[in-house]
Amino acid sequence: MYARLSVWLVFAAAFGTALVTGLGAVPLIFLRARSDAWLGGGDAIAAGMMTAASIALLYEGGRDDVALTCVGVAVGALFMIGARRAASHRHTLTFGALRGADAVAALAIVGAMTIHSFTEGAGVGVSFGGGKTLGFLIAIAIAVHNIPEGLAVSLVLVPRGTSVTRAAAWSVITSLPQPLVAVPAFLFVEEFGSLLPLGLGFAGGAMVWIALTQLMPDALRLTSTRSAIIAAATSAAAMLALQAFLLGV
Repeated sequence: MYARLSVWLVFAAAFGTALVTGLGAVPLIFLRARSDAWLGGGDAIAAGMMTAASIALLYEGGRDDVALTCVGVAVGALFMIGARRAASHRHTLTFGALRGADAVAALAIVGAMTIHSFTEGAGVGVSFGGGKTLGFLIAIAIAVHNIPEGLAVSLVLVPRGTSVTRAAAWSVITSLPQPLVAVPAFLFVEEFGSLLPLGLGFAGGAMVWIALTQLMPDALRLTSTRSAIIAAATSAAAMLALQAFLLGV
């Protein structure tokens, strides 16, 4: 009975972290009109956030196993390259109300953030293996961290024509792997713990590839170089500061 209760507790905590991701779309309620400046700025901010998140993932993975993390990075980047090529061949690609290049961009960031969520879910599950106190501490930290991740997703989707409500829903969907992975990670903590650097590297590689080859080039095309660099650097610095605070907790 206790073990069953613990499993449901882990699932509930991880599911809560996923739901919080939708809060990232709230600030975009005030975005009234689509423009190149908004679109480029949103891409730049999202790129900065994703790059900062990737740095944290690679740091955590490298502390446990540098080689396995590097393998994960390479596999993650290759996976996104293959996915992008497959998507680009589909000239009628759609993503909700989005079409063509907008749909490709939306799918790329949603896919990268979903991959990232698998590692966060594993982190929650492994943490609960060390006790409820540690598990809840890590779950709260990831929940707070998920809000700007939801903002990053929404900053790509909303300026391209997706409603704030749907952007919030897609943000939550990108985090749904967290409760799905948290439970098996909790039950098989040693096995998942040993493979976590590979997963962290995979997610980090995928996110860096999206940020540098999709989001930043789009931002530089749609807005001035100065504005794009300032937006990306500011968002990256803010995300790193948040992560440093959470890791310090």
